[in-house]
Parts: sequence; C-alpha cells; structure tokens
Amino acid sequence: MTGLFSEVFLSALLFGAVTAAIPLLLAGLGEQISEKAGVLNIGIEGMMLAGAYLGFVGAFYSGSLWLGFLTGAAGGT
Repeated sequence: MTGLFSEVFLSALLFGAVTAAIPLLLAGLGEQISEKAGVLNIGIEGMMLAGAYLGFVGAFYSGSLWLGFLTGAAGGT
C-alpha cells in the first residue's frame, strides 16, 4: 500500500487510538462499579480533568514522575 493508508500509518493510528481510549475505559469501568454499588457519580469528567491537570502540574514543577502521579491521584479523589 502506498499513500496515506500505509502499514506504518495504520499501526500508528491504532496505537494512538488504544492509548487515548485506556483512560476513558478505566473511568467508565470505575463509574459502572460505583453505580452497581448504588452511588450516582455525575462528576466523573471533572475528576478526570482535575487529576490530569494536577498530575501534569505536579510532575512539571517537581521534575518527578512519581510525585506527578501522586498529585494526579490526589486531584482525582
């Protein structure tokens, strides 16, 4: 195949789609488990956004990946 739909392009597209979908799948799984337990959580998008933002800021300013992960988890909770 030549042109736009080469093997390299299609494999990179598939890898990018899976990489982008994993956080959404994990959030959806957590929401489904909490709803099965009887808890209605309508703010899951805000929790994801706060966790992502604070994780980036924590990792950027501290220079530590682990501290960024911990600040992201704290922001999500």
